Amino acid sequence: MTEQNQEPNDDMTEELLTEAEELADEVDRLIAERDEFRDKFMRALADAENSRKRADKDRRDAEQYGGSRLARDLLPVHDALSRALDAAGEEQRASAKALIEGVELTLRELSNVFGKHGVTVITPEIGEKFDPTWHEAMFEAAVPDTRAGEIIQVMENGFRLHDRLLRPAKVGVSSTPAE
Repeated sequence: MTEQNQEPNDDMTEELLTEAEELADEVDRLIAERDEFRDKFMRALADAENSRKRADKDRRDAEQYGGSRLARDLLPVHDALSRALDAAGEEQRASAKALIEGVELTLRELSNVFGKHGVTVITPEIGEKFDPTWHEAMFEAAVPDTRAGEIIQVMENGFRLHDRLLRPAKVGVSSTPAE
């Protein structure tokens, strides 16, 4: 009788061990599935955060730089008004005082509007170091008493919108070799 009692216990123990192994396998599978879903969730969360940041940056850029095309189109107007004032001699200023004042007021108002929207004039000085970020070299010439890379002539002022270049200043640059 002892043998009979022992035999069913062995079968039952084996069955329980097999069932326990199957349950352990199922738990392992569920843990792996959970980890996979957690990984997908975290990636989706990171992707959503990156998309939000990108959209926020695009919105800020649009606010800051959205008018760059209009500003670029208005640069020749600023240039023309400046050239008109520079070309007016004392004789014209005396005879057409109201007209000159009107041009000056228009240029000042355009400059104020530019300033309000972040457009600044790049006005290089003669003797200043050439900076390819903000200047465009139109020619090079050897000029006595200058160093290579110095601005020797300003042909046209440049403009920038906040920190972006709208139009480089057009300059002549010295090519005098260092002694």
